[in-house]
Amino acid sequence: MRTSRSLAVKKASDIRPLPVLRETMDYLWHLLNSSEYPFEIVHDFIFDRTRSVRQDLSIQNLVNDQAIGIYEDVIKFHILSHQRLARSCQDSDASSLCYLNTEQMMKCLLSLFDMYHTIHKINSQSNKEAEYYSFFVLLHMGCKIPKMANSLSFWYSQLPASIVRSKEMIFARTILRCYHLGNFKRFFCMIADEATELQLCLVEPFLNEVRARALMYLNHSGYKLQHHPLTHLSDILMIEELELEDLCRICGLEISRSGDTKAFAPKQTTFSLPTPLSKSSGIYISREIKR
Repeated sequence: MRTSRSLAVKKASDIRPLPVLRETMDYLWHLLNSSEYPFEIVHDFIFDRTRSVRQDLSIQNLVNDQAIGIYEDVIKFHILSHQRLARSCQDSDASSLCYLNTEQMMKCLLSLFDMYHTIHKINSQSNKEAEYYSFFVLLHMGCKIPKMANSLSFWYSQLPASIVRSKEMIFARTILRCYHLGNFKRFFCMIADEATELQLCLVEPFLNEVRARALMYLNHSGYKLQHHPLTHLSDILMIEELELEDLCRICGLEISRSGDTKAFAPKQTTFSLPTPLSKSSGIYISREIKR
């Protein structure tokens, strides 16, 4: 596969009409699960071509249901890539791909929201709007996106009431609130019970960051004599006990053992939030993405 990092200025004859752009996206979707090449190479190939598709849509100023469907598929590609790249991040090159993928996802979302606003003027609406607005909220959990000029509260106030009251947005706002307040049990229970397939893909790369924050709270706020059994914590944080033990050690926590029970004592001064965190394997819920 060959990729090109630059999108040259196109001649009018090179600009593809909407039906061709739809066919292009369908072809790219077919390639997404290709096993012939490493995913990083497949991602790079599709990444460049989805940018070109968006450029053709922009040049023609196409804003209709079909164009919106293409944008939604591009964002879905970035979300699935967000998950798969995070699982394989082992070096600086992979980390760079993760950053670029997230950056493009944000740009696509903002462009999509403008398109939603435009079709609202003709009393049209996408049935996926609420979920796609929720993605923007969930991305604020990772603290790896550019700061907004205005607060999220102001952004909420600009949205249609039907979107703000939707179950997808209520879920996203509640998850973000639990994250900031340290309500980790509710955080993971809600993800397990209520997240859509794509919401789950989007938050998975942030889960070990949340787990590390939970360990920090427990370490700083607990009593020295009140040890925290890993078996109990693994249930709350929805992570296998062996992975939790690895995460504890990465954070500088010393694990003690009494019989078959492993635990850590609070107030350990060696604790620190690692950067970067180990890759996450999710919350062990068997879910299959269906397009």
